[in-house]
Amino acid sequence: MTRGYGHTAIAFHWTVAALFLGQIALGYATQATADAPALQFSLYQWHKSIGFAVLALAVLRIAWTVAVPQPASAEELAPLERLLARSTRLVLYAATLLVPLTGWAIASSSPLRIPSYVFDLVLVPPLPLPVSEGAEAAWSSAHALLAYCTGVLALAHATAALRHHFILRDGVLARMLPMPARPRR
Repeated sequence: MTRGYGHTAIAFHWTVAALFLGQIALGYATQATADAPALQFSLYQWHKSIGFAVLALAVLRIAWTVAVPQPASAEELAPLERLLARSTRLVLYAATLLVPLTGWAIASSSPLRIPSYVFDLVLVPPLPLPVSEGAEAAWSSAHALLAYCTGVLALAHATAALRHHFILRDGVLARMLPMPARPRR
């Protein structure tokens, strides 16, 4: 088994990570623009479109991970670090599904019944959920909580990778880079 990840896995990783983290900022912007309804509506539409893209990419990424053999755990990791890395990876995979799904649930349960289009091209039908202000509020709370917790977990994940690269100077981060660098000891 190879030591590093393949180009497809790397592309999925960085694309989903960038879109997901950008979504947190965009989600915040939707709330910060309440005094500009037209801008807020536009930002919501972009947020929904990118969310559906994240969901689709996450499904493809998980399918790729299941279908294509992945590299063994980094030899540099202690047993506890391996457990934490595997657990974090699984939780992040789940979050890249759950956060967009809860966003879709918000749009589906909203009494406003605003259609969801992906980049103004494809109509996405609502999920079969009860429609009410209470349901919308509950899904909004779940969505925000999951998104911010995932952001914190992603920050911890990135911090651990940077620790390995800059402090421990091993090859852990290089496994997920398009052009792996040699460990610097």
